[in-house]
Amino acid sequence: MLSRWFRRVVRWVVALLLLPVNMGVSWAVWDVARSSVSASPFWVPLLVGLGVWVVFYLQLPRPMWLYVLGHELTHAVSAWMCGARVQSFKVNSRGGEVRVNKSNAFIALSPYFLPIYSILWSLIMGLVHWRWGQAWWVMPLYQAGLGLTYGFHVTMTAVILRIRQPDLVGEGFLFSGSLIWLGNALMLLVGMAWLADRPGVGTALRWATLHSGDLYRWSWLWVEQWIR
Repeated sequence: MLSRWFRRVVRWVVALLLLPVNMGVSWAVWDVARSSVSASPFWVPLLVGLGVWVVFYLQLPRPMWLYVLGHELTHAVSAWMCGARVQSFKVNSRGGEVRVNKSNAFIALSPYFLPIYSILWSLIMGLVHWRWGQAWWVMPLYQAGLGLTYGFHVTMTAVILRIRQPDLVGEGFLFSGSLIWLGNALMLLVGMAWLADRPGVGTALRWATLHSGDLYRWSWLWVEQWIR
């Protein structure tokens, strides 16, 4: 009982300490978007792909089975990455289940911030680029598909989060929400900086670090003023 209470307190503390990082990375995402929107051609096909998905999402039945498959596949891949063994894998349109011999926060929460179909699309298009890399249509097709698959990830994750998720209950809602926000913000930051090649991934991460450090400093100054 004490151990469970202690873990809950630790998760609350970690979630609160991550708030400046979440805000700093989100701030850097805005900086990258603002600096690349007028200079990088990837935005047009990306937004076209996103628009196509929005039309599908609004006009057609939601492909829940496809989302559940990706969700459980992400659990399984994350478990393998952490050295765990997948014991069972079940998927249907009403839900799914992956049983592993050990778990952690990354395995439990990864489907909510890792866009598995965007990652798979990138791997497929990597092979296409290797074979037809000089063709004019390769990068626009990749970028449009990325917009479609990432739109799928965002909208379907938002839908599924409206339902009480055992993954979030097990890790705690504040802790889970903080990690999910951070994971999605980092994916956006790195993805946009890599696609735009301006300002570059290294610069984007440096901006996120600087913003987070500023927010920690401002938070500490606010705490000092409050306790005086």
